[in-house]
Amino acid sequence: MLLYERVAEQLREQIASGALRAGERLPSIRQLAQGHGVSTATAVQACLQLEREGVAQARPRSGYFVRAAAPRLPAARPPRRRAPGTVSNPVLQDVLDMLARRDVLPLHSATPAPALLPQAALGASLSRCLRRQPAAALDYAPPQGLPGLRRLIAQRYAQLGAAVAPDEIVITAGAMEAISLALRTLAEPGDVVLVESPTYHGILQAIASLRLKVLEVPNLPGRGIDVARLESLLAQHCVRAAVLVPNFNNPLGSLTDDAAKQALLDSCARHGTVVIEDDIYGELAWSGQRPSPLRRWDRRGNVISCGSFSKILAPGLRVGWLAGAGWTEALLRAKYFSTVGNASLPQLALEDYLRRHDLERHLRRLRRTLAENVQRLHEAVARHWPAATRACEPQGGLSLWLQLPPGGDGYGLFEAALAEGIGTSPGVLFSSRGDYADCLRLSCGLPWSETLDRALRRLGRLAAQRLR
Repeated sequence: MLLYERVAEQLREQIASGALRAGERLPSIRQLAQGHGVSTATAVQACLQLEREGVAQARPRSGYFVRAAAPRLPAARPPRRRAPGTVSNPVLQDVLDMLARRDVLPLHSATPAPALLPQAALGASLSRCLRRQPAAALDYAPPQGLPGLRRLIAQRYAQLGAAVAPDEIVITAGAMEAISLALRTLAEPGDVVLVESPTYHGILQAIASLRLKVLEVPNLPGRGIDVARLESLLAQHCVRAAVLVPNFNNPLGSLTDDAAKQALLDSCARHGTVVIEDDIYGELAWSGQRPSPLRRWDRRGNVISCGSFSKILAPGLRVGWLAGAGWTEALLRAKYFSTVGNASLPQLALEDYLRRHDLERHLRRLRRTLAENVQRLHEAVARHWPAATRACEPQGGLSLWLQLPPGGDGYGLFEAALAEGIGTSPGVLFSSRGDYADCLRLSCGLPWSETLDRALRRLGRLAAQRLR
Protein backbone atom coordinates (compact mmCIF):
# COMPACT_ATOMS: atom_id res chain seq x y z
CA MET A 1 0.00 0.00 0.00
CA LEU A 2 1.34 3.42 -0.96
CA LEU A 3 1.98 6.01 1.73
CA TYR A 4 -0.91 8.29 0.75
CA GLU A 5 -3.25 5.26 0.73
CA ARG A 6 -2.27 4.45 4.31
CA VAL A 7 -3.03 8.02 5.40
CA ALA A 8 -6.36 7.93 3.55
CA GLU A 9 -7.24 4.58 5.14
CA GLN A 10 -6.62 5.89 8.65
CA LEU A 11 -8.82 8.91 7.94
CA ARG A 12 -11.55 6.58 6.63
CA GLU A 13 -11.39 4.60 9.88
CA GLN A 14 -11.76 7.77 11.95
CA ILE A 15 -14.80 8.77 9.87
CA ALA A 16 -16.35 5.30 10.12
CA SER A 17 -15.87 5.23 13.90
CA GLY A 18 -17.46 8.65 14.33
CA ALA A 19 -14.27 10.31 15.53
CA LEU A 20 -14.65 12.60 12.51
CA ARG A 21 -18.29 13.39 11.77
CA ALA A 22 -20.09 14.74 8.72
CA GLY A 23 -19.31 18.41 8.21
CA GLU A 24 -16.23 18.43 10.45
CA ARG A 25 -12.88 19.66 9.17
CA LEU A 26 -10.13 17.12 8.51
CA PRO A 27 -6.71 17.83 10.02
CA SER A 28 -4.82 20.38 7.95
CA ILE A 29 -2.30 19.24 5.36
CA ARG A 30 0.52 20.28 7.69
CA GLN A 31 -1.03 18.40 10.62
CA LEU A 32 -1.50 15.27 8.51
CA ALA A 33 2.07 15.42 7.27
CA GLN A 34 3.49 15.86 10.78
CA GLY A 35 1.17 13.38 12.45
CA HIS A 36 1.81 10.59 9.93
CA GLY A 37 5.45 11.39 9.25
CA VAL A 38 4.89 11.97 5.52
CA SER A 39 5.51 14.82 3.10
CA THR A 40 2.92 17.51 2.47
CA ALA A 41 2.59 16.18 -1.10
CA THR A 42 1.63 12.76 0.30
CA ALA A 43 -0.89 14.36 2.68
CA VAL A 44 -2.44 16.26 -0.24
CA GLN A 45 -2.68 13.01 -2.25
CA ALA A 46 -4.50 11.33 0.65
CA CYS A 47 -7.07 14.14 0.82
CA LEU A 48 -7.51 14.13 -2.95
CA GLN A 49 -8.15 10.36 -2.82
CA LEU A 50 -10.88 10.84 -0.21
CA GLU A 51 -12.38 13.63 -2.33
CA ARG A 52 -12.44 11.34 -5.40
CA GLU A 53 -14.26 8.72 -3.33
CA GLY A 54 -16.82 11.28 -2.19
CA VAL A 55 -15.76 10.91 1.44
CA ALA A 56 -14.30 14.41 1.78
CA GLN A 57 -14.95 17.76 0.16
CA ALA A 58 -12.54 20.66 -0.41
CA ARG A 59 -13.75 24.12 0.52
CA PRO A 60 -11.88 27.12 -0.87
CA ARG A 61 -9.47 28.63 1.69
CA SER A 62 -10.89 26.38 4.41
CA GLY A 63 -9.39 22.91 3.86
CA TYR A 64 -11.03 19.49 3.58
CA PHE A 65 -14.22 18.46 5.36
CA VAL A 66 -16.01 15.17 5.94
CA ARG A 67 -18.77 14.88 3.39
CA ALA A 68 -22.19 13.81 4.60
CA ALA A 69 -23.44 10.51 3.30
CA ALA A 70 -25.67 11.49 0.42
CA PRO A 71 -29.30 11.34 1.55
CA ARG A 72 -31.47 9.21 -0.66
CA LEU A 73 -33.20 11.02 -3.50
CA PRO A 74 -36.89 11.82 -3.06
CA ALA A 75 -39.13 9.13 -4.44
CA ALA A 76 -40.20 9.68 -8.04
CA ARG A 77 -43.91 10.43 -8.16
CA PRO A 78 -45.98 8.20 -10.44
CA PRO A 79 -47.51 10.21 -13.29
CA ARG A 80 -50.96 11.44 -12.34
CA ARG A 81 -53.59 10.80 -14.97
CA ARG A 82 -55.26 14.17 -14.58
CA ALA A 83 -57.16 16.09 -17.20
CA PRO A 84 -56.37 19.80 -17.62
CA GLY A 85 -57.93 21.85 -14.84
CA THR A 86 -57.83 25.17 -13.09
CA VAL A 87 -55.24 25.94 -10.43
CA SER A 88 -57.05 24.94 -7.24
CA ASN A 89 -54.55 25.34 -4.43
CA PRO A 90 -55.64 27.81 -1.71
CA VAL A 91 -52.17 27.72 -0.10
CA LEU A 92 -50.85 29.78 -3.03
CA GLN A 93 -52.52 32.85 -1.51
CA ASP A 94 -50.65 32.40 1.78
CA VAL A 95 -47.25 32.85 0.15
CA LEU A 96 -47.84 36.57 -0.33
CA ASP A 97 -48.07 37.14 3.43
CA MET A 98 -44.93 35.07 4.01
CA LEU A 99 -42.90 36.97 1.40
CA ALA A 100 -43.84 40.26 3.03
CA ARG A 101 -42.33 39.26 6.37
CA ARG A 102 -38.88 40.61 7.28
CA ASP A 103 -38.66 39.08 10.75
CA VAL A 104 -37.77 35.51 9.72
CA LEU A 105 -34.59 33.75 8.65
CA PRO A 106 -35.29 33.61 4.89
CA LEU A 107 -34.75 29.94 4.11
CA HIS A 108 -37.91 30.26 2.04
CA SER A 109 -36.43 32.74 -0.45
CA ALA A 110 -34.69 31.29 -3.52
CA THR A 111 -32.54 34.40 -3.89
CA PRO A 112 -28.86 34.99 -3.07
CA ALA A 113 -28.28 36.96 0.09
CA PRO A 114 -27.09 40.55 -0.51
CA ALA A 115 -23.65 39.64 0.86
CA LEU A 116 -23.14 37.26 -2.09
CA LEU A 117 -23.86 39.96 -4.67
CA PRO A 118 -21.67 42.86 -5.91
CA GLN A 119 -23.46 45.52 -3.87
CA ALA A 120 -20.62 48.06 -3.84
CA ALA A 121 -19.99 47.84 -7.59
CA LEU A 122 -23.70 48.11 -8.41
CA GLY A 123 -24.09 51.00 -5.99
CA ALA A 124 -21.23 52.78 -7.73
CA SER A 125 -22.89 52.18 -11.11
CA LEU A 126 -26.20 53.58 -9.85
CA SER A 127 -24.49 56.69 -8.46
CA ARG A 128 -22.41 57.18 -11.59
CA CYS A 129 -25.40 56.97 -13.92
CA LEU A 130 -27.47 59.31 -11.79
CA ARG A 131 -24.59 61.79 -11.64
CA ARG A 132 -23.51 61.65 -15.28
CA GLN A 133 -26.86 61.01 -17.00
CA PRO A 134 -29.49 62.58 -14.73
CA ALA A 135 -31.91 63.39 -17.53
CA ALA A 136 -31.81 59.86 -18.99
CA ALA A 137 -31.84 58.23 -15.55
CA LEU A 138 -34.99 60.06 -14.47
CA ASP A 139 -36.85 60.01 -17.78
CA TYR A 140 -39.08 57.31 -19.24
CA ALA A 141 -37.23 54.45 -20.90
CA PRO A 142 -38.49 53.16 -24.27
CA PRO A 143 -41.14 50.45 -23.77
CA GLN A 144 -38.79 47.85 -25.26
CA GLY A 145 -35.96 48.84 -22.91
CA LEU A 146 -32.65 50.63 -23.38
CA PRO A 147 -30.79 49.55 -26.56
CA GLY A 148 -27.39 49.21 -24.86
CA LEU A 149 -28.62 46.71 -22.29
CA ARG A 150 -30.55 44.75 -24.92
CA ARG A 151 -27.37 44.44 -27.00
CA LEU A 152 -25.43 43.07 -24.03
CA ILE A 153 -28.13 40.47 -23.36
CA ALA A 154 -28.10 39.43 -27.02
CA GLN A 155 -24.31 39.09 -26.88
CA ARG A 156 -24.62 36.75 -23.91
CA TYR A 157 -27.03 34.54 -25.86
CA ALA A 158 -24.55 34.50 -28.76
CA GLN A 159 -21.83 33.24 -26.41
CA LEU A 160 -24.17 30.35 -25.55
CA GLY A 161 -24.75 29.44 -29.19
CA ALA A 162 -28.24 30.93 -29.38
CA ALA A 163 -29.12 33.36 -32.15
CA VAL A 164 -31.02 36.22 -30.50
CA ALA A 165 -31.23 39.69 -32.04
CA PRO A 166 -31.27 42.80 -29.81
CA ASP A 167 -34.46 43.90 -31.58
CA GLU A 168 -36.41 40.89 -30.29
CA ILE A 169 -35.54 41.52 -26.64
CA VAL A 170 -38.05 43.30 -24.40
CA ILE A 171 -36.92 44.45 -20.95
CA THR A 172 -39.35 43.45 -18.20
CA ALA A 173 -39.81 43.74 -14.43
CA GLY A 174 -38.07 40.46 -13.68
CA ALA A 175 -38.66 37.07 -15.27
CA MET A 176 -42.17 36.76 -13.82
CA GLU A 177 -43.43 39.73 -15.83
CA ALA A 178 -41.80 38.19 -18.90
CA ILE A 179 -43.64 34.89 -18.34
CA SER A 180 -46.93 36.67 -17.63
CA LEU A 181 -46.63 38.78 -20.80
CA ALA A 182 -45.90 35.68 -22.86
CA LEU A 183 -48.91 33.83 -21.43
CA ARG A 184 -51.19 36.84 -21.93
CA THR A 185 -50.04 37.19 -25.55
CA LEU A 186 -50.29 33.52 -26.48
CA ALA A 187 -53.30 32.23 -24.58
CA GLU A 188 -56.90 33.13 -23.84
CA PRO A 189 -58.98 32.18 -20.77
CA GLY A 190 -59.73 28.48 -20.86
CA ASP A 191 -56.64 27.54 -22.92
CA VAL A 192 -54.41 24.76 -21.58
CA VAL A 193 -50.84 25.45 -20.43
CA LEU A 194 -48.34 22.69 -19.66
CA VAL A 195 -46.05 23.10 -16.62
CA GLU A 196 -43.63 20.88 -14.76
CA SER A 197 -44.56 19.24 -11.48
CA PRO A 198 -43.27 20.40 -9.10
CA THR A 199 -42.78 23.93 -10.40
CA TYR A 200 -42.33 27.47 -9.07
CA HIS A 201 -45.47 28.74 -7.39
CA GLY A 202 -45.23 32.12 -9.18
CA ILE A 203 -45.84 30.36 -12.50
CA LEU A 204 -48.97 28.73 -11.09
CA GLN A 205 -50.21 32.06 -9.76
CA ALA A 206 -49.71 33.70 -13.17
CA ILE A 207 -51.70 30.92 -14.84
CA ALA A 208 -54.48 31.22 -12.28
CA SER A 209 -54.71 35.02 -12.67
CA LEU A 210 -55.18 34.65 -16.44
CA ARG A 211 -57.89 31.99 -15.96
CA LEU A 212 -55.97 29.36 -17.89
CA LYS A 213 -56.10 25.62 -17.36
CA VAL A 214 -53.02 23.72 -16.25
CA LEU A 215 -51.63 20.34 -17.26
CA GLU A 216 -48.67 18.92 -15.30
CA VAL A 217 -45.72 16.91 -16.63
CA PRO A 218 -43.38 15.28 -14.08
CA ASN A 219 -39.95 16.73 -13.42
CA LEU A 220 -37.86 13.84 -12.10
CA PRO A 221 -35.25 14.33 -9.34
CA GLY A 222 -31.79 14.28 -10.87
CA ARG A 223 -33.12 13.86 -14.42
CA GLY A 224 -35.35 16.79 -15.29
CA ILE A 225 -38.41 16.97 -17.52
CA ASP A 226 -40.03 13.62 -18.33
CA VAL A 227 -39.97 13.96 -22.12
CA ALA A 228 -41.82 10.70 -22.82
CA ARG A 229 -44.69 11.82 -20.61
CA LEU A 230 -44.63 15.26 -22.22
CA GLU A 231 -45.06 13.69 -25.66
CA SER A 232 -47.95 11.57 -24.38
CA LEU A 233 -49.73 14.58 -22.87
CA LEU A 234 -49.34 16.70 -26.00
CA ALA A 235 -50.73 13.85 -28.09
CA GLN A 236 -53.83 13.66 -25.87
CA HIS A 237 -54.59 17.34 -25.29
CA CYS A 238 -54.58 20.61 -27.19
CA VAL A 239 -51.92 22.60 -25.32
CA ARG A 240 -51.37 26.23 -26.29
CA ALA A 241 -48.12 26.84 -24.43
CA ALA A 242 -45.61 25.07 -22.17
CA VAL A 243 -43.84 27.00 -19.40
CA LEU A 244 -40.68 24.97 -18.81
CA VAL A 245 -37.58 25.37 -16.61
CA PRO A 246 -35.09 22.91 -18.13
CA ASN A 247 -32.03 24.41 -16.39
CA PHE A 248 -32.19 23.78 -12.62
CA ASN A 249 -35.92 23.58 -12.08
CA ASN A 250 -37.22 25.34 -9.01
CA PRO A 251 -37.64 23.56 -6.57
CA LEU A 252 -35.80 20.34 -7.53
CA GLY A 253 -32.68 21.86 -9.06
CA SER A 254 -32.89 19.22 -11.82
CA LEU A 255 -31.08 19.73 -15.13
CA THR A 256 -32.71 18.41 -18.31
CA ASP A 257 -29.94 17.13 -20.58
CA ASP A 258 -29.35 18.37 -24.13
CA ALA A 259 -30.84 15.34 -25.87
CA ALA A 260 -34.05 15.66 -23.84
CA LYS A 261 -34.20 19.39 -24.55
CA GLN A 262 -34.08 18.75 -28.29
CA ALA A 263 -36.69 15.99 -28.03
CA LEU A 264 -39.13 18.17 -26.10
CA LEU A 265 -38.66 21.00 -28.62
CA ASP A 266 -39.50 18.59 -31.44
CA SER A 267 -42.60 17.36 -29.59
CA CYS A 268 -43.87 20.85 -28.88
CA ALA A 269 -43.30 22.03 -32.45
CA ARG A 270 -45.10 19.01 -33.91
CA HIS A 271 -48.13 19.54 -31.68
CA GLY A 272 -48.30 23.31 -32.14
CA THR A 273 -47.33 24.12 -28.54
CA VAL A 274 -45.26 27.27 -28.01
CA VAL A 275 -42.49 26.94 -25.41
CA ILE A 276 -42.01 29.68 -22.82
CA GLU A 277 -38.54 29.00 -21.44
CA ASP A 278 -37.79 30.24 -17.92
CA ASP A 279 -33.98 30.25 -17.84
CA ILE A 280 -33.55 32.32 -14.70
CA TYR A 281 -31.20 29.79 -13.03
CA GLY A 282 -29.13 28.86 -16.09
CA GLU A 283 -26.13 30.95 -14.98
CA LEU A 284 -25.97 29.15 -11.62
CA ALA A 285 -24.43 25.86 -12.74
CA TRP A 286 -22.18 24.87 -9.87
CA SER A 287 -19.84 22.97 -12.18
CA GLY A 288 -19.11 26.21 -14.05
CA GLN A 289 -20.40 24.65 -17.29
CA ARG A 290 -23.35 26.88 -18.17
CA PRO A 291 -26.05 24.66 -19.74
CA SER A 292 -27.51 25.78 -23.03
CA PRO A 293 -30.88 27.52 -23.22
CA LEU A 294 -33.56 25.94 -25.39
CA ARG A 295 -33.09 28.75 -27.90
CA ARG A 296 -29.84 27.12 -28.98
CA TRP A 297 -31.80 24.35 -30.73
CA ASP A 298 -34.91 26.27 -31.73
CA ARG A 299 -34.99 26.15 -35.53
CA ARG A 300 -38.71 26.93 -35.92
CA GLY A 301 -39.09 30.12 -33.90
CA ASN A 302 -41.16 28.23 -31.34
CA VAL A 303 -39.45 29.41 -28.13
CA ILE A 304 -39.93 32.60 -26.11
CA SER A 305 -36.97 32.86 -23.71
CA CYS A 306 -37.29 34.61 -20.34
CA GLY A 307 -34.44 35.62 -18.07
CA SER A 308 -33.46 38.02 -15.32
CA PHE A 309 -30.59 39.60 -13.42
CA SER A 310 -32.45 39.01 -10.15
CA LYS A 311 -30.74 35.74 -9.19
CA ILE A 312 -27.20 36.76 -10.15
CA LEU A 313 -26.84 40.51 -9.56
CA ALA A 314 -29.67 42.46 -7.95
CA PRO A 315 -33.17 41.18 -7.06
CA GLY A 316 -34.37 44.64 -6.06
CA LEU A 317 -33.60 46.29 -9.41
CA ARG A 318 -36.31 44.10 -10.99
CA VAL A 319 -34.72 43.88 -14.44
CA GLY A 320 -35.56 40.86 -16.57
CA TRP A 321 -36.23 40.28 -20.24
CA LEU A 322 -37.85 38.12 -22.84
CA ALA A 323 -36.58 37.20 -26.28
CA GLY A 324 -39.79 37.10 -28.24
CA ALA A 325 -38.92 35.51 -31.60
CA GLY A 326 -41.88 36.06 -33.96
CA TRP A 327 -44.07 37.34 -31.12
CA THR A 328 -41.91 40.36 -30.27
CA GLU A 329 -44.29 42.98 -31.67
CA ALA A 330 -47.31 41.52 -29.86
CA LEU A 331 -45.31 41.14 -26.65
CA LEU A 332 -44.13 44.73 -26.88
CA ARG A 333 -47.72 45.93 -27.25
CA ALA A 334 -48.70 43.89 -24.18
CA LYS A 335 -45.82 45.41 -22.26
CA TYR A 336 -46.78 48.96 -23.27
CA PHE A 337 -50.43 48.47 -22.36
CA SER A 338 -49.56 47.03 -18.93
CA THR A 339 -46.64 49.11 -17.58
CA VAL A 340 -45.49 51.32 -20.51
CA GLY A 341 -41.87 50.53 -19.71
CA ASN A 342 -39.34 49.79 -16.98
CA ALA A 343 -37.46 52.36 -14.89
CA SER A 344 -34.44 53.83 -16.69
CA LEU A 345 -31.95 54.05 -13.83
CA PRO A 346 -31.72 50.28 -13.08
CA GLN A 347 -31.19 49.55 -16.79
CA LEU A 348 -28.48 52.20 -17.11
CA ALA A 349 -26.76 50.92 -13.97
CA LEU A 350 -26.77 47.29 -15.10
CA GLU A 351 -25.37 48.26 -18.49
CA ASP A 352 -22.65 50.28 -16.74
CA TYR A 353 -21.83 47.39 -14.40
CA LEU A 354 -21.66 44.82 -17.23
CA ARG A 355 -19.34 47.02 -19.29
CA ARG A 356 -16.99 47.75 -16.37
CA HIS A 357 -16.83 44.42 -14.57
CA ASP A 358 -16.12 40.78 -15.33
CA LEU A 359 -19.48 39.07 -14.85
CA GLU A 360 -17.90 35.62 -15.15
CA ARG A 361 -15.55 36.31 -12.26
CA HIS A 362 -18.49 37.23 -10.04
CA LEU A 363 -20.45 34.17 -11.22
CA ARG A 364 -17.54 31.83 -10.42
CA ARG A 365 -17.48 33.06 -6.82
CA LEU A 366 -21.26 32.89 -6.51
CA ARG A 367 -21.46 29.37 -7.93
CA ARG A 368 -18.74 28.09 -5.58
CA THR A 369 -20.47 29.60 -2.58
CA LEU A 370 -23.87 28.16 -3.50
CA ALA A 371 -22.38 24.71 -4.11
CA GLU A 372 -20.69 24.85 -0.71
CA ASN A 373 -23.89 26.07 0.95
CA VAL A 374 -26.00 23.22 -0.40
CA GLN A 375 -23.39 20.70 0.70
CA ARG A 376 -23.52 22.16 4.22
CA LEU A 377 -27.31 21.97 4.11
CA HIS A 378 -27.02 18.30 3.12
CA GLU A 379 -24.65 17.70 6.03
CA ALA A 380 -26.94 19.45 8.50
CA VAL A 381 -29.96 17.44 7.30
CA ALA A 382 -27.97 14.20 7.55
CA ARG A 383 -26.89 15.05 11.12
CA HIS A 384 -29.99 16.66 12.61
CA TRP A 385 -33.11 15.57 10.71
CA PRO A 386 -35.02 12.27 10.98
CA ALA A 387 -32.97 9.47 9.44
CA ALA A 388 -35.41 8.65 6.64
CA THR A 389 -35.43 12.22 5.26
CA ARG A 390 -34.62 12.28 1.54
CA ALA A 391 -32.93 15.12 -0.34
CA CYS A 392 -32.34 16.05 -3.95
CA GLU A 393 -28.79 16.51 -5.19
CA PRO A 394 -29.16 19.63 -7.35
CA GLN A 395 -26.48 20.59 -9.87
CA GLY A 396 -27.26 24.28 -9.78
CA GLY A 397 -29.78 26.94 -8.83
CA LEU A 398 -30.74 28.11 -5.36
CA SER A 399 -32.92 25.36 -3.89
CA LEU A 400 -32.69 22.15 -1.89
CA TRP A 401 -35.81 19.94 -2.05
CA LEU A 402 -36.47 17.60 0.87
CA GLN A 403 -38.93 14.76 1.32
CA LEU A 404 -39.88 14.01 4.92
CA PRO A 405 -40.20 10.43 6.23
CA PRO A 406 -43.58 8.68 5.95
CA GLY A 407 -46.10 10.64 7.96
CA GLY A 408 -44.20 13.90 7.49
CA ASP A 409 -46.21 17.09 7.06
CA GLY A 410 -44.37 19.82 5.14
CA TYR A 411 -47.03 22.45 5.75
CA GLY A 412 -47.21 21.67 9.45
CA LEU A 413 -43.42 21.98 9.66
CA PHE A 414 -43.61 25.27 7.76
CA GLU A 415 -46.09 26.67 10.30
CA ALA A 416 -44.11 25.43 13.29
CA ALA A 417 -40.88 26.90 11.88
CA LEU A 418 -42.54 30.22 11.09
CA ALA A 419 -43.65 30.50 14.71
CA GLU A 420 -39.96 30.28 15.65
CA GLY A 421 -38.78 32.84 13.11
CA ILE A 422 -37.59 30.46 10.39
CA GLY A 423 -38.99 30.74 6.87
CA THR A 424 -39.37 27.61 4.71
CA SER A 425 -41.42 26.75 1.63
CA PRO A 426 -43.85 23.82 2.03
CA GLY A 427 -44.04 21.39 -0.87
CA VAL A 428 -47.74 22.01 -1.48
CA LEU A 429 -46.86 25.45 -2.90
CA PHE A 430 -45.27 23.85 -5.95
CA SER A 431 -48.29 22.01 -7.30
CA SER A 432 -51.50 23.26 -8.91
CA ARG A 433 -53.57 21.05 -6.64
CA GLY A 434 -51.56 20.86 -3.43
CA ASP A 435 -49.47 17.73 -4.00
CA TYR A 436 -46.10 17.14 -2.27
CA ALA A 437 -47.56 17.48 1.23
CA ASP A 438 -44.55 15.59 2.65
CA CYS A 439 -41.97 17.88 1.00
CA LEU A 440 -40.19 21.13 1.78
CA ARG A 441 -37.91 23.52 -0.12
CA LEU A 442 -34.98 25.32 1.51
CA SER A 443 -32.89 28.10 0.03
CA CYS A 444 -29.12 27.66 -0.34
CA GLY A 445 -28.67 31.38 -0.98
CA LEU A 446 -27.66 32.34 2.58
CA PRO A 447 -23.99 32.48 3.62
CA TRP A 448 -23.28 29.71 6.09
CA SER A 449 -23.23 30.83 9.71
CA GLU A 450 -23.77 29.54 13.22
CA THR A 451 -27.26 31.08 13.09
CA LEU A 452 -28.07 29.04 10.00
CA ASP A 453 -26.65 25.87 11.53
CA ARG A 454 -28.79 26.37 14.65
CA ALA A 455 -31.86 26.90 12.45
CA LEU A 456 -31.23 23.61 10.63
CA ARG A 457 -30.86 21.81 13.95
CA ARG A 458 -34.11 23.35 15.16
CA LEU A 459 -35.92 22.40 11.96
CA GLY A 460 -34.69 18.83 12.37
CA ARG A 461 -36.08 18.68 15.92
CA LEU A 462 -39.41 20.13 14.78
CA ALA A 463 -39.60 17.57 11.95
CA ALA A 464 -38.93 14.74 14.42
CA GLN A 465 -41.51 16.03 16.92
CA ARG A 466 -44.20 16.21 14.26
CA LEU A 467 -43.47 12.63 13.21
CA ARG A 468 -43.95 11.46 16.78
